[in-house]
Amino acid sequence: MMDETNAKIAIIGLGYVGLPLATEFGKTHTVVGFDINQSRIQELKKGEDSTLETTSLERKEAVNLIYTENPEDIKDCTVFIVTVPTPIDEYKNPNLAPLRKASETVGKALKKDDIVIYESTVYPGATEEVCVPILEEISGLKFNQDFYCGYSPERINPGDKMHRLVSIKKITSGSTPEIATIVDELYQEIITAGTHKTSSIKIAEAAKVIENTQRDVNIALINELAIIFNMLNIDTESVLEAAGTKWNFLPFRPGLVGGHCIGVDPYYLTHKAIEVGYKPEIIPEIILAGRRLNDSMCQYVVSQVVTLMAKKHIRVVDANILIMGFTFKENCPDLRNSQVVDLIQEFEDLNCNIDVFDPWVDKKESQIKYNILPIDNPISGKYDAILLTVAHDEFKQLSVEQIKELGKSQLSKLKN
Repeated sequence: MMDETNAKIAIIGLGYVGLPLATEFGKTHTVVGFDINQSRIQELKKGEDSTLETTSLERKEAVNLIYTENPEDIKDCTVFIVTVPTPIDEYKNPNLAPLRKASETVGKALKKDDIVIYESTVYPGATEEVCVPILEEISGLKFNQDFYCGYSPERINPGDKMHRLVSIKKITSGSTPEIATIVDELYQEIITAGTHKTSSIKIAEAAKVIENTQRDVNIALINELAIIFNMLNIDTESVLEAAGTKWNFLPFRPGLVGGHCIGVDPYYLTHKAIEVGYKPEIIPEIILAGRRLNDSMCQYVVSQVVTLMAKKHIRVVDANILIMGFTFKENCPDLRNSQVVDLIQEFEDLNCNIDVFDPWVDKKESQIKYNILPIDNPISGKYDAILLTVAHDEFKQLSVEQIKELGKSQLSKLKN
């Protein structure tokens, strides 16, 4: 059986999850960071990280880490950790194509006694039902005889400088009790917050997928309450502050729900529930109702802005709209599943002219992903309406008067 202290580790996928992992393991282990994105590999080789999830010092301390886009370079590794995206398709169904492709890549390098650990968020059963058969077919090896698997869901919170990889407790699991112990001890080497070893891969998968599903449903409740309070002419923030004086009131806030997990994971769970024959009377309906409500918040925000514009006799067609904030959350450059994209589309459908301003955004990435080019700076006196969609520190530091100066003379304060 493998000695995890001498493991040579391959990290498959070097995004927001993979790079911090590769960096930490690279301080004590030989690590090969693999990614099919050549520009990402070149960026990392230059000592840069556009995700801002690692510091230059951390990357320098990872003296045993190399970056590559060549799958031949991972063939000597004994542990493979897969951290590729698991998005949804246009029909809100799980899109496991990146996971399948990564499994094929690993399968070509797999040898006897190797361990493959998945960190990508999936529905319960996906590792053993989808990934393992690919590994077996490509490698010609037998699961739990020749090679083994583990699952340790990622808990990266992009942009969070307090809750980072090593300071977030790690869930671990393995395909046999012995492998579960090896996987757990491997992560214990880098996770100062400790680990929680589960008794099966499915339990670890389920634990991850419900973490974000729970948040999504709670945010949906607050979003719906905000809509009701707005109709009642009650300030939502004041209500939440008052309710928050009770010790067990959960401090969720209304807003647009995007990102790599919360807006995606509920669809993975409900997909599996329906697949195994669960009638969507309670849990799937609650989950999907919350998801539908959160997805509809863009339309609600636009309708509120249009109503306010009408009250000020501002013509909607050809109106100049400034959207301040494009990332899916504050103080990070992460554009994945940003609902601001839908907000922009809603305004464009009304024939509005949109300027997007976000000092955190990589403009090249924005153009490639969404065909949207953020402006360098807002133009004073240009805008008929201004929306602050992301609470970046740079925006919080602006006074109301500074924001109003960007608008035309008839512009009054608008809220989203």
